[in-house]
Amino acid sequence: MTNPIEHPLVRAHLDAVTRYTAPLPEERRRELLADLREHIEVTLAEHDPTDEAAVRAVLDQLGSPRRIADAALQEEGMTRPEPEASGRTKLTLLFAVLPFPLLLVPAVGPALALAAAVIAATRVSRSQVWTRRQKKQAALLLLAPVLTTPLAGAVFAALPGGLTPVNLLAACAVGFSPVLVAAALLSRSAARLRGAAATG
Repeated sequence: MTNPIEHPLVRAHLDAVTRYTAPLPEERRRELLADLREHIEVTLAEHDPTDEAAVRAVLDQLGSPRRIADAALQEEGMTRPEPEASGRTKLTLLFAVLPFPLLLVPAVGPALALAAAVIAATRVSRSQVWTRRQKKQAALLLLAPVLTTPLAGAVFAALPGGLTPVNLLAACAVGFSPVLVAAALLSRSAARLRGAAATG
């Protein structure tokens, strides 16, 4: 192993810094990680890159990933988000996926589906788990079915046979797909934050 950045301890350290600095603007985070890599490479250039004790000494000198991240966030006037209880995240994601089955309720279905989507978007916006960028992305995806479902319905209505019950169900499924993407992204992000807190 000639490149000290490839050492498992270094990779784990930098990965942890990456997780903890998720709220930072992307450019600032890239700059921080580049500075850390350069410092590690320069410092370890005079040592055997397989010498675990030397690698540990350099990483200890840098400080823990959590401390590095907290300092960088503080410089930007930000704080590191803390993980919320998994039950709270699951409730938010439940509201996110409720609109599809609610759409199938006769008469009141569309109104109930829209209400569930708005509740989910509100819960996401108030949560401390996700960054501003993640919240904006999720809100757009959660509310997208308001546009995508009618569009999908129009496409399926143009098919031979018109808007049959099967085609209507397919249109709803297609229109609802952005919500599934949002739920998956939010769930993965919350799980990563909980994992980082557990190992930090």
